[in-house]
Amino acid sequence: MSPPLAAALAAEEAAIYAYGVLGVKLTRDGDLVEARATEAVHRDRRDVLVSKLAAAQASAAPAPAGYELPFPVTDRKTALRLAIEVEDRVAQAWRAVLPVTEGGDRSTALNALTDAAVRAARWRRLGSVTPATLAWPGRP
Repeated sequence: MSPPLAAALAAEEAAIYAYGVLGVKLTRDGDLVEARATEAVHRDRRDVLVSKLAAAQASAAPAPAGYELPFPVTDRKTALRLAIEVEDRVAQAWRAVLPVTEGGDRSTALNALTDAAVRAARWRRLGSVTPATLAWPGRP
């Protein structure tokens, strides 16, 4: 597996972990529904990448048992902040996949980048964070 695909897999695994942490702080029904749906998307993308690994008879580093969060998640505001950061990092990981793929794999990477950017914008809107969007999603 190429290093960018391995990084995308790592980003998806980290996102799954983060949504498990931040979801408990999102007590508004709409927030919680969005977080659960988003976690499911990240799980699906992870599973696709794991399948690609298996098909290519390649391996990636195993996912760690836990992750160090960039800051404590103590309330809705910090949960939304983490969701934004996670989606921005996922977009960044998938953006790096674009130049090393083609065809269906490139479409998958572009869709993942776009989805992460849209989700980050939704979380920014819910958290009243400005600007609501980034000019170049996925750019470090």
